[in-house]
Amino acid sequence: MVGRVQQVFYPLSLSAKILARIHTLPPKPFWVIIMAFVVTENCIKCKFTDCVDVCPVDCFHQGPNFLVIDPDECIDCTLCEPECPANAIFAEDELPEGQEHFIQLNAELAKEWPLITEVQSPLPDADDWNGKEGKLDLLER
Repeated sequence: MVGRVQQVFYPLSLSAKILARIHTLPPKPFWVIIMAFVVTENCIKCKFTDCVDVCPVDCFHQGPNFLVIDPDECIDCTLCEPECPANAIFAEDELPEGQEHFIQLNAELAKEWPLITEVQSPLPDADDWNGKEGKLDLLER
């Protein structure tokens, strides 16, 4: 399973708190898997930024002709996915076949590219490129 594991402590009920003090037990943790969303090939040469507007944690970064999601910042809120006019955003575990390498590409480029927090105009010929396949070679770093 792809994702990062994060330890979360749940609040104890009053009786459990008393028992924990009596038995000197620490609060019990539980583990959750946080799946980041991934921007895929169809964003290349389009760079619609509708997704940026709804992101509550500012996890999008922009390059010259592509956006990426920082997997360390993404909280899996799902708000960006339906906002993308290019349908280029997917959960890590729902990536279309052949798009898996974009997980690593998003992580890598998020460290290099600047944060984007406001909506910008898409690229001038975005509508012409939307839906075209085989655009990875056109990605500008």
